[in-house]
Order: sequence, then structure tokens, then C-alpha cells
Amino acid sequence: MDLDQLKQEYHDSENKLSSGELVSDPQRLQDLSRRYAELGTMIAQLEELSSLEKRIAENEEMANGSDGELASLAQAELEELRARYTKLKRGEEVGANIREAIIEIRPGVGGEESSLFAQDLMRMYSRFAERNGWKVVVLEESRSELKGIKEATLEVSGEGAYPLLKNESGVHRVQRVPETEKSGRIHTSTASVAVLPKAKAIDIEIRPEDLQMDTFRSSGPGGQAVNKISSAVRITHIPSGMVVASQKGRSQAANRETAITILRSRLLQGRLDEEDRKRRAERNEQIGNADRSEKIRTYNFPQDRVTDHRVNESWSNIEGIMDGRIDEMVSTLRESLA
Repeated sequence: MDLDQLKQEYHDSENKLSSGELVSDPQRLQDLSRRYAELGTMIAQLEELSSLEKRIAENEEMANGSDGELASLAQAELEELRARYTKLKRGEEVGANIREAIIEIRPGVGGEESSLFAQDLMRMYSRFAERNGWKVVVLEESRSELKGIKEATLEVSGEGAYPLLKNESGVHRVQRVPETEKSGRIHTSTASVAVLPKAKAIDIEIRPEDLQMDTFRSSGPGGQAVNKISSAVRITHIPSGMVVASQKGRSQAANRETAITILRSRLLQGRLDEEDRKRRAERNEQIGNADRSEKIRTYNFPQDRVTDHRVNESWSNIEGIMDGRIDEMVSTLRESLA
């Protein structure tokens, strides 16, 4: 979304807030007030960035001029301007104002070992969130026959949650000796992670007529039914073809609410991905690193090394990393992939 679009949304939000039409709907009023404040911050940041870009260009021209004294002054100011620009730019990244993230984790290749690895990743992100004082809620969790998971969906809420975690999206690979391996042979398995911004109704509007809802019975490990009532919900978003299912809740209504939350978040992620693609294209940057189908990271247990292939950097203390100590890794990615 460009500056003109943001200003239009800001103007529309201001009109709705001043009209009094939302007085009877406190939740929508709260959500719109939050969005209105976010828009004001984003507009101010973009306007300051534009001003800094012009000043940087002017100083670069003076720094390369024939007037030595003027060039020296321009060069000194140029360093300060670039530092301010970089610092402000980090706050302007797409989705920077979103506090809540939805994390979806699924096993890949490797059979039961990939399910165990998916479970390890779930614990890693949960522990990282706890260390940051964030709230973690398990929205969906389907267990495998051993100790792993077939799939899991977490909701993480806290200051900076989404912008810090969004670069975790992709295929994660593990190389280790599985607990069930008697010969000591190292196996390679994978799991996929998708980090979505949690969307509210004010962010993405979903029309009831665009949804098809089906119900079914919840199932446990091995696929056996665990509920005599069809409380599990499967929702199809007809315009996009996107399908979301939820079965962890105790009631059909609770599962429907969870499914809608996940659907709305996936739709918002699609919008943010498009905005990010346009933003990067405008700056002539390559976006291959954002492709979630790529292998982004390898966890090599025998060598006590975790390597992120997007930035070609490695970290040791793999046990600590799996216990949620991923701060350095997350910070490096945010710096490099912004």
C-alpha cells in the first residue's frame, strides 16, 4: 500500500470515528481506533523517509562537488542522514505494526522423525515467545502416534512478535540420529513453518456469502474419532479457494471462530506479500529469499551447528537454540532481509 492509499484509509477511518456510527459496536470501535493510530504512525514514517531520501541525494551531490569544504560538511551530514534513514526504515517494513503472529508448523519428508522435528520447532518458538514475555495460545494441534505432531497452529501475541518472527517462514531441515535409529545412522528430515500476521475484522473483511462451511467429527492420533458430535469445522473461502479446518475447540462455534481467524490471517499475509513484492521491485531487489518453498535453514546436531542459507551464517549451541534461544539468529535475519 503506497502513501496515497494510506492517507485515503486514514481519512476514511477518521470520518467513521467522528460519525459515531460505531458507538454501538465497542469491539469495532476499538479495532478502528487502533488502526487509525497505526496509519498515522505509518504515514509520518513514510513522509520522513521521503524527506530523508531527498536530503541524502542532495548531500551526495554536494559531497562529490568541487568545493572541498562544502564536500566535507556534506559527507559528515550524509553519514548521519543514512544512519537515521536505516533506523527509520526498520520500522517501515511491511507488517511492522502487527503485534500478533499465527505460526503454522507441519512435518515434511522423513516420516515420524519429521513429526518429532516439527514438535521440536513448536517448542522452540514457544520458548522464544516465553523468553520475550509474549503470550502463546495453541489454536490447533494434531498429534502423531509417537511424540510428534501432524500439524500445529500457534498464536503469539506481544510487542514486535510478527516482525521478529516473519522470517521464520520456510522449509527447515534437520540432520541427526533419530531416537528410533538403532544403528546410529544420521537421518535428514524437514518441516515447514508459515508465520502469518494475525488479522482482525478491521484488516480483512470476509463476506458470509463467500464462505462454505462443512462439519465433521474431531479425530485424534491414528485418525480415530474422538467426538460423537460433528464439532470440527472446515471452511472454504470461495473467491480464493483457500480451505481452513479447526477441530481443537470444544464447540462448533469455537472451531468456526478459530478457522475464521486463521483464514483472515492467511488472506492478510497474501496482501502483505504482494505489498512486499511491489516494494522490493521498486528498489530493484531480488525476492527469491522470501519463497517459502525454499530450504531456509539446516539444524545439524552432530556438528552442533545451525545454518541459515539465506544469509550464509551459522550458529553453535544447537541445544540452546532448540530451547528458544534464537535471539541472535532472529536479529541477524531482520537486519539482512529487511
